[in-house]
Amino acid sequence: MSFANAFMSAKVGAARTLLVVGIGAGLAACDTVSALNPFDRAERYEMELVEQTPAPALYNEGLAQLRSGDSNGAVETFGRLEREYPSSQWARRALVMKAYSQYESRAFDDAISSAQTYLRRHPDTPEAAYAQYIIGVSYFDQIPDIARDQDRTARAIVELEAVIERYPRSEYVADARAKLNMAYDQLAGAEMQVGRFYLERRNYTGAINRFRNVVAHYQRTRHVEEALSRLTEAYYAMGIVDEAQTAAAVLGHNFPDSPWYRDAYALLQTGGLEPRENRGSWISRAFVDFVRAVGI
Repeated sequence: MSFANAFMSAKVGAARTLLVVGIGAGLAACDTVSALNPFDRAERYEMELVEQTPAPALYNEGLAQLRSGDSNGAVETFGRLEREYPSSQWARRALVMKAYSQYESRAFDDAISSAQTYLRRHPDTPEAAYAQYIIGVSYFDQIPDIARDQDRTARAIVELEAVIERYPRSEYVADARAKLNMAYDQLAGAEMQVGRFYLERRNYTGAINRFRNVVAHYQRTRHVEEALSRLTEAYYAMGIVDEAQTAAAVLGHNFPDSPWYRDAYALLQTGGLEPRENRGSWISRAFVDFVRAVGI
């Protein structure tokens, strides 16, 4: 990731510092002020020198672990940096890099949580776009096959759209758009699968509702051609000829070379019908609205 590369050149700081800390056994219950004085008995507190790694060195250690493929180790190192230097700029950088390391470890929910924490704490920093992108791709990489619940797909769409809307000039927009198109295609594919299931069982109303969702909401996907053809089939089977003709006409107008149009046309021909658009139909209006939205 480019953000990670931006910090790869961070210089390891000077030699490790030594932190003097006091370590002592617990105090027994006492009822005098003198007994609570930590310095009145030398044996209670022995001074010990503990090494503390400088923040830049910890940061570079985490980056080196990422380079070597040890993303789990990087998660631990960036977490340690956060704990030991909580108020520093290194802690801010470590938080977003921990999110990336968790993503690389396929701990997607942890990556989402860390990135969300980053956005709450540092919403106006240069790395905010990257944190939002991590949330989006973490959901995207959990998209299941079309036979399963598509909640993660829907969340991926929301978070990837946020990358585009909130950070339109960021370097992550192009990839967010590409993944967004794939996520929409996934949702359309899931609708088509259910619609075909209903159509095969002659549940035409259920089938039409599914195909309608594709035509109304996922017109940029590869599934819209089949959806229009299936609408022709379902409406024709129900005897709603006007809508069947409209679905075929809209299909032919927008995708004249599609094999799905040939199928729809042939079906209408069996009843002596031709594709004919009713501009008052929801199908026609859906495509008019789509053309206006994309500026065609």
